[in-house]
Amino acid sequence: MAVLQMQRISICALKKDRKAILEKIQSMGIIEMDQIAGDEEGFEKMDTLSDRQELEKKVQLSEQALAILESYAPEKRSMLSGLAGKKLVEKEQFNRVIARKEELVEKANVLVTRSKEIAEDKANILKLENQIESISPWLTLSVPMNYSGTKKVSMLLGTMPGETTLESVYAQIAERSPETEAVDVQILYMDRDAVYLTVFCLRAEEGAVEEALRAGGFARPSQVTDQVPAERKADLEAEIQKLNSEIKGKEEEIKNYADDREDLRMIGDYFRMSAEKYEVLGTLPQSQRTFVVSGYIPSKMVSKIEKAIGERYNCVLDIEEVKEEEEPPVLLQNNKFSESVEGVLASFGLPGKGEMDPTFFTSICYVILFGIMLSDAAYGLIVALACGIALMKFPRMDRNLRKSVQLFFWCGLSTLVWGILFGGYFGDAITVISKTFFGHEVTIPALWFVPLDDPMRMLLYSMLFGVIHLFLGLALKGYSALRDKDYMGFLCDCVFWFLLLLGLIGMLLPTEIFAGIAGQQIVLPAVIAKGAKWIAMIGAVGILLFSGRSSKNFGVRIALGAYDLYNITGWLSDVLSYSRLLALGLATGVMASVFNSMASMGGKSIGGVIIFIVVFLVGHVFNIAINLLGAYVHTCRLQYVEFFGKFYEGGGRAFNPFNSKTKYVDIKEEN
Repeated sequence: MAVLQMQRISICALKKDRKAILEKIQSMGIIEMDQIAGDEEGFEKMDTLSDRQELEKKVQLSEQALAILESYAPEKRSMLSGLAGKKLVEKEQFNRVIARKEELVEKANVLVTRSKEIAEDKANILKLENQIESISPWLTLSVPMNYSGTKKVSMLLGTMPGETTLESVYAQIAERSPETEAVDVQILYMDRDAVYLTVFCLRAEEGAVEEALRAGGFARPSQVTDQVPAERKADLEAEIQKLNSEIKGKEEEIKNYADDREDLRMIGDYFRMSAEKYEVLGTLPQSQRTFVVSGYIPSKMVSKIEKAIGERYNCVLDIEEVKEEEEPPVLLQNNKFSESVEGVLASFGLPGKGEMDPTFFTSICYVILFGIMLSDAAYGLIVALACGIALMKFPRMDRNLRKSVQLFFWCGLSTLVWGILFGGYFGDAITVISKTFFGHEVTIPALWFVPLDDPMRMLLYSMLFGVIHLFLGLALKGYSALRDKDYMGFLCDCVFWFLLLLGLIGMLLPTEIFAGIAGQQIVLPAVIAKGAKWIAMIGAVGILLFSGRSSKNFGVRIALGAYDLYNITGWLSDVLSYSRLLALGLATGVMASVFNSMASMGGKSIGGVIIFIVVFLVGHVFNIAINLLGAYVHTCRLQYVEFFGKFYEGGGRAFNPFNSKTKYVDIKEEN
């Protein structure tokens, strides 16, 4: 439970060793770059923007190539492959791939080019299919669509509205152009929207006939061809077949690059590392022969950097303490159990400057409260086994994901323990199964009590757990004050509140209100009862007089103290918030019991067994999923609002070292 102490490190070395030193720092990943030098005379910074952009383009190229391979030659993966983490490769193997970087870039370009060509071919096919669709109504036409007729006869080709009939066309011509001597109309195709037709008339009467037809909605086709439509369709289909054949060949060519997938991943990671290195290089102050690197390093890592760089290169290492006005990054160090909750803490905020690391206490409280909320031994065993197997099967799981899985493993064990204490095994599944299918009732008794049978008792204990949790937060606030030698703060913000709260609890215990909740009357000795009142009064007066001690005005000080004293209502609401332990615990048990009752409705028969198995599995999978989510959310809420609200602010910045931020592989460094 510690925030690692940071120190500022500066390395001044010869320019000839720049590449080797930067690569070593990157591979070690223990320095966060934060350059402070550079204003001195003779130092300047390189412009590495163009080089970095070129490397980033190559990263993007490799990603495009991998996406294309995944599209045309998908890699077989298991459902749990996402847990496996990055592949570990030997440095020698990685260097062999780097040596082929130009070849691999060329292969990536070929993949991208072939993909673009396939896309263009498919677009051309779509255009050809649209052309086929546009000439389909004219397929019965035996002459080219742009055929205008003979010397004396004209052919008019076009469409009219869908409700048009052959008789209406003749009637339209007769009405609008009565002087027309001869006309012949042929309907080639008709659908709901249009009628496709040809009209033959004397060339001298072509204008009058077309004018008459236009009055009825006649329109020339927007696209015509100088071929017979049927022949044009055959040509288009042949062209489509040719393009499909070319696409198939290009797809096969792409699939042949599947063996280069791993190399493309590694070369992409190499370009990522190089781009990041150039980004850092652009921030380094450099003179004609030297360069300077500066940043933050955990104090415990200083000896490693001295051995790896200070002893190998002609350089000067300067280690100094972080200045008071600086805000160093935050890196936490906790044991295996507590580090699993670091992600929960980081979601709220890492410790600010001067704050303690509450991860150890958070981890204990988180796991206990989670177990109470889920509170079913079978569910806990399933969660713990699933997470334990995943942790063993995938040792190279991503570090942050591994912490989350570890957290649920511990929460599963906690749920198992609380489930045994409360007698929950898939709800009341054992009782229901034994009674329904074996004719006699078997029950595993709870080691403590069953919350469903005694909810008021569970409510009482939920509030007790809440008081303990809140008092722990208040105690940590007092510890922080003592650590910072703020003795007045310890007295006023911690001791007086403890006195007030303990006194009020002592006054509450003998009352009928508490007896109604607890189910029994508690009688305290008169001395303790009277002492509780005095303790509460001392705490209240102390808060009233000293909470506003920052103000020199006595009236303002009293007003601030009264306002702070009013926050006792906040403590009451905080304690009541822990009733969610009861609510979620009951929800898990009630839903489990409901699913068990539904599953057993088929009775003792083959069909009943089948129904039981199906409903049991579906119901309890749903119950585990929904209540796991509920327990996670509400446990976080109790930490963030109630617990952290008593002593913790957060706001720290995470330690972000210059390291090899690869996407696909981890490189095994040589000793």
